[in-house]
Amino acid sequence: MSDTLTLEAFVQQVRRDILRMVHKVNSGHPGGSLGCAEYFVALYNEVMEHNPNFNMNGEKEDLFFLSNGHISPVFYSVLARNRYFPVEELNTFRLINSRLQGHPTTHEGLPGIRIASGSLGQGLSVAIGAALSKKINKDPKTVFVLMGDGELQEGQNWEALMFAAAKGVDNIIATIDLNGKQIDGSTNDVLNLGSLKSKFDSFGWKTLELEEGNNIELIIAKLNEAKSNLGNGVPVAILMKTEMGNGVDFMMNTHAWHGKAPNDDQLKLALLQNPETLGDY
Repeated sequence: MSDTLTLEAFVQQVRRDILRMVHKVNSGHPGGSLGCAEYFVALYNEVMEHNPNFNMNGEKEDLFFLSNGHISPVFYSVLARNRYFPVEELNTFRLINSRLQGHPTTHEGLPGIRIASGSLGQGLSVAIGAALSKKINKDPKTVFVLMGDGELQEGQNWEALMFAAAKGVDNIIATIDLNGKQIDGSTNDVLNLGSLKSKFDSFGWKTLELEEGNNIELIIAKLNEAKSNLGNGVPVAILMKTEMGNGVDFMMNTHAWHGKAPNDDQLKLALLQNPETLGDY
C-alpha cells in the first residue's frame, strides 16, 4: 500500500477498530491509540521490512517493540490488518483467555508480539538488547521502538539511553509519542520533562523532531530520514508530536480519553467521523 490515499483509508479503518474494541468491553485506552494510528500504519505499511509469517527471533527482518503497551488496540489492529492473525480476532480484545489482552503479552503466542509491555519504561531496554543481538549476528536490519512521553518519567529509560550511546547501538530508531498528556493530566503538570531534545542530544543520541506526528506523509519521511542516519555510531530518536484522540473531535485536546471507553452514542458519533474503508470485523 504505497499511495497516500490508501494509507489514509487504512488509518481510518484502524481508528474504527480501536473504537469498536474498547467500546465492546467498556475498557481500554483509545486516546493514545488514536494518536498513534498514523505512525503504526506508516511503519508497518510503508517503512518496516517485516514478515507476517511470524518468527520470534526476527532474523533478517526489522523488529518493532511497543513500550507504552496500554495503546495495544492500535497495535492489534495494524497487526491484524497486515495478516499477522485474523481480523475477526479483534472481537476478543480484553476477554478472558483471549490472546489480545489489555497490554500485549507473549504467553499465548500472539504473532507480532515479542515482549510483554504492561510495565512502562522497559521497552527501550529490550529494544536495545535486540539491536545489540543483530549487531553481534551481523544482521543488517533495524530495530524500532515506540515510547510514550509520560513513561520517560521512569528512570530506567535514562539508563538505557546512556547505555545505547555509550555502546554505539546505531541500528535502533526510538520514537517518542509526544502528546503531552497522561492519565492524571498533562505531562507538564504531573512531572515536567523539560527539553527532551536537549536531553537526548546530551545523552549522545541523534535527535530528530517531527512537529506534525499525525501527518502520515511526514511520518514516513521522518522515519526514512532516521534510517539514513543509522550506522554512524550513534542511536537515533524521533520526537514526534501527536494529538491524543486524533480523528475523533470530542476526544482531542484532553487527557480524559486516555483510558476511557466511549458509550453507545459516543461510538456512533466517532464512527461517523471515520467511515468504514477496509471492512469491519
